[in-house]
Amino acid sequence: MPHVITDACIDVKDGACVKCCPVDCIYEGGRTLYIQPDECIDCGICVSACPTQAIYEESRVPASQLHFIAINREFFSDNVSGLGSPGSAADAGPVACDHPGITGAAA
Repeated sequence: MPHVITDACIDVKDGACVKCCPVDCIYEGGRTLYIQPDECIDCGICVSACPTQAIYEESRVPASQLHFIAINREFFSDNVSGLGSPGSAADAGPVACDHPGITGAAA
């Protein structure tokens, strides 16, 4: 199962997880980071690297944060960023948009 970034990353985007990800599947949006679920190999390195404890294995996302599973997946759709599965966050670069569920979230 892929990993999911939740609300503790909003307006923080520390980036420690990005630096340690062996498959470069953590992408930068405007206010938060997103894990491309089709590219994540479920190694879990990002979980221990995250200083805000915002990352969970999909099956362990707390009940109050379950909506972030859809937010992470939908961010890559044509309806939001249009990124799809580019294969490299570094090659894609930062994206100047967020999922609507993040755009209106409290800081």
